[in-house]
Amino acid sequence: MRQFSLMRWMTLLISLCITLFISMAARAEVTEIRYNLSTHFVDPKQSYYIDLLRLAMEKSQDQYGDYRLLPVEMEMPQGRTIKLVEQAKLDVVWTMTSMERERQLRAVYFPLLKGLMGHRIAIIRTEDAARFANITTIEQLGAIPVGQGSDWPDSDILQRQGFTLVRGAAHNLLTMLEKRRFDYFLRALHEPWDEVSDRPALMVDTHFVVIYPAPLYFFVSPDNPALAERIEYGLRAALLDGSFDELFYHHAITEGMLGRAKLAERRVFRLDNPFLSQTSKNLLSESALWFD
Repeated sequence: MRQFSLMRWMTLLISLCITLFISMAARAEVTEIRYNLSTHFVDPKQSYYIDLLRLAMEKSQDQYGDYRLLPVEMEMPQGRTIKLVEQAKLDVVWTMTSMERERQLRAVYFPLLKGLMGHRIAIIRTEDAARFANITTIEQLGAIPVGQGSDWPDSDILQRQGFTLVRGAAHNLLTMLEKRRFDYFLRALHEPWDEVSDRPALMVDTHFVVIYPAPLYFFVSPDNPALAERIEYGLRAALLDGSFDELFYHHAITEGMLGRAKLAERRVFRLDNPFLSQTSKNLLSESALWFD
């Protein structure tokens, strides 16, 4: 009887050790997230999304374990980055959504800019300030050539609405505007101020804002649902405890944008977004996710 009891305790001890080992091994796993980091045509706005990704990973750490962010320094257009995530050569990309992109990749359905990517104000040539002050209808605005990125969903939205569109590489658009290839360049609220700071021939228009539904999401490979689940969990945890809004309103890239934009003083031109998926449309009713 004593021998049986000893064997039973040894079995229990071994089982406990195995369970502990498995648990420790699971906790030791580190989620690695590769993302593209631009170093040549440096976009200072990328720091906001990197900080937000880090916040999501931190807020999910207790639930999902440790993580490591791994920047991949390589110059590439947005379409190329999306392709590399689709091929699982990168793990995450942040970009404005469209039905096509949601078919290509797995979207994390949480708008990273509270929808303000679809509040667009114009960079114009300084000499044209009076011209744009006199725009009163969407038809007038649509007849003036506007520049946008070659592979941006915004370009498709504007083109579908009948705007006179000129596409170009993102890093060339300000120079194209200066060279009169088109007459204005629509930017999200947090974008134009630094972009014109060293270009005296350009200015931020003060008279109108174009608004359309345009959520910007994190996207991951279709084969990595676990990462999408973790990022969404972390973002929603950050929204609940207030740390998402703290970052959104006080990040170096976004702080003060609403005061500078003076939306209440602008003429509003509203557009539809025909490229919004039903899932993204359903998200519009979740008011806590959006800027009001």
